[in-house]
Amino acid sequence: MAFFVETKPAREPFLRAPMSVFGLIAVLVAAHVARVLAPAALSERLLNDYSLNPARYSAQFLQLHHADPGSLPDRILPFFGYMLLHADTAHIAINSLWLLAFGPVVARRFGGAAFILFFALCGLAGGACYVALNWGQDASVIGASGAISGLMGAAIRMMRIRQPYLNAATLPLVPIFSSQVLGFTAVWLAVNLVTGVAGLGLAGQYQAIAWQDHMGGYLAGLLLAGLFEPWFGLAAKRSPGGT
Repeated sequence: MAFFVETKPAREPFLRAPMSVFGLIAVLVAAHVARVLAPAALSERLLNDYSLNPARYSAQFLQLHHADPGSLPDRILPFFGYMLLHADTAHIAINSLWLLAFGPVVARRFGGAAFILFFALCGLAGGACYVALNWGQDASVIGASGAISGLMGAAIRMMRIRQPYLNAATLPLVPIFSSQVLGFTAVWLAVNLVTGVAGLGLAGQYQAIAWQDHMGGYLAGLLLAGLFEPWFGLAAKRSPGGT
């Protein structure tokens, strides 16, 4: 009987993510394994040189501590390098799972190359926000969480929370000031603020959370989704010259 026919579009299988997502996860994992297996002195140097430390960009801090910030490339590279560094196995595992959850939504809509660019820009925005809100503080941050938060921000504009079975790659973007985006954003920012103050760890251990990095990346993702859409989204793919 016809009224028993399932009319909802099938969801993409969880493990059928685009290769760009798996490739990015592989790069992050390989970078972490390489650092962990490196000699202790080299591993420590990588953390010191490529973690993102706000103190490195403060003239007042540098002068007070007679510190050398290095060359211009030395100061620029940490904005990219910090995304490739992770503290431990739990850190890289959690980030990989979050990337596998939200990355495919963005990658299917924008394509592999644009997805990688989107990830990097969100990571840069997250890093810039962290440096700005911790200006002059000697407190380094590592991890791809800011960039992944940006993917989450973009995905929440592509998905329909009340209709998760719909294909997010074929739907118009949800407006930033919609109830869906505002509600999710409020919850996400509140969770980050709470965990940022209280810390998060295992077996009662305190571990600081770089909530500023997460917030900066997430907000960048919300905005960049709209900027990427005309070039890589539905309209671009439907145009005669689209791919």
